[in-house]
Amino acid sequence: MSKLSRRRFIFAAGATAVGTAILHGCTTPNNTATSPSPAGSPAASPVAGGETPEVTTAKLGFIALTDAAPLIIAKEKGLFAKHGMPDVQVMKQASWAATRDNLELGSAGNGIDGAHILSPIPYLMTLGKITKQPVPMYILARLNTNGQAISISNEYADLKVALDSGVLKESFAKAKSAGKEVKAAVTFPGGNHDLWMRYWLATSGIDPNKDLSLIVVPPPQMVANMKVGTMQAFCVGEPWNAQLVNKKLGYSALITGELWKDHPEKAFALRADWVDKNPKAAKALTMAVLEAQQWCNDPANVKEMCEIIAGREWLKIDPADILGRMQGNIDFGDGRKIENSPLAMKFWRDNASYPYKSHDTWFVTEDIRWGYIPADTDIKALVDKVNREDIWREAATALNVPADQIPTSTSRGVETFFDGVKFDPENPTAYLKSLKIKKV
Repeated sequence: MSKLSRRRFIFAAGATAVGTAILHGCTTPNNTATSPSPAGSPAASPVAGGETPEVTTAKLGFIALTDAAPLIIAKEKGLFAKHGMPDVQVMKQASWAATRDNLELGSAGNGIDGAHILSPIPYLMTLGKITKQPVPMYILARLNTNGQAISISNEYADLKVALDSGVLKESFAKAKSAGKEVKAAVTFPGGNHDLWMRYWLATSGIDPNKDLSLIVVPPPQMVANMKVGTMQAFCVGEPWNAQLVNKKLGYSALITGELWKDHPEKAFALRADWVDKNPKAAKALTMAVLEAQQWCNDPANVKEMCEIIAGREWLKIDPADILGRMQGNIDFGDGRKIENSPLAMKFWRDNASYPYKSHDTWFVTEDIRWGYIPADTDIKALVDKVNREDIWREAATALNVPADQIPTSTSRGVETFFDGVKFDPENPTAYLKSLKIKKV
């Protein structure tokens, strides 16, 4: 930020911004070049081969995770500006709860317009299950597939926990009978990591609602909490699993791609009212994100990407904690090592960016399974309301993405999990009925 821009920002924000930061403790602006509110935004410049966005600015949140890279790179590489929105702010959030709170506020209330977000949160917000009132949201792109892990404390090093969670069943039972509370941390109730952890445990007959306690810890705080013994396991995105291993504080039982190959992960989502008011700007933002995803998935750019997102204003971490697993070189921390894993995080390759409605159908179904969403929810209607894959297609077409890289269906078809269970998005009720451990 230039000195002049910083002065203008401080003058414009004043005590209001300070008060908001204190009250919510949830945003730390990064690269926040001066930008007027949408209502007073200067006219955007036309972009080559595209349309002129209604506004030049948007406030987007991110959590310190590797899969926030598309938003960070779109900012750092000038891609938002390239598509007519030079004043986009990409703002660090302290937790997923803070992201939700700032989305509920919206930029008009000193919050944010959109975010790098757990894919189920836009659905929970749209239904009003985690907000004071329903806050309609749209998902415009998937930011990545794979790239998460379930990690275990060294307390269980002798068990050599891996893909089979069954080895923990007896240990958890003994701890419970001895009056000891076993805790596993996830990042948000009903969010991706909560669902990965619950699915993994339930496959071995461990009831996540009865046999242990699931607690919520923000991603950047996972390693510190494991160090002091707050929990015995956690599920989180990278680079925090890798950092745990590098600090020799625990080991990774599995990477989540082993649970479900090329599973959907984070999403790029915006408030529905912002998109409805600024459809051209929403498309421009999506184009910038898609272009950033393509850049991130180029092997020639991976090292630079890791160095950029590791910066103090972004993840604030040693790039070495990011690079290895991003390249598919996984040190589990218990003697197991994999090189060039095909289950490494993907941003664009293999349709990673496209927001399949079938994947959102699974997220909603699992949230019904665990009681986060009512059992009588019309799943298809909800997914059709929130998932705006049509905007993704418009953005991809405007970017001249090759036809073979644009899915022809909104469904990836029947998905098969590591335990052999199949999910047919055309019949989520049958899937739900087949599961032995559930809340509904």
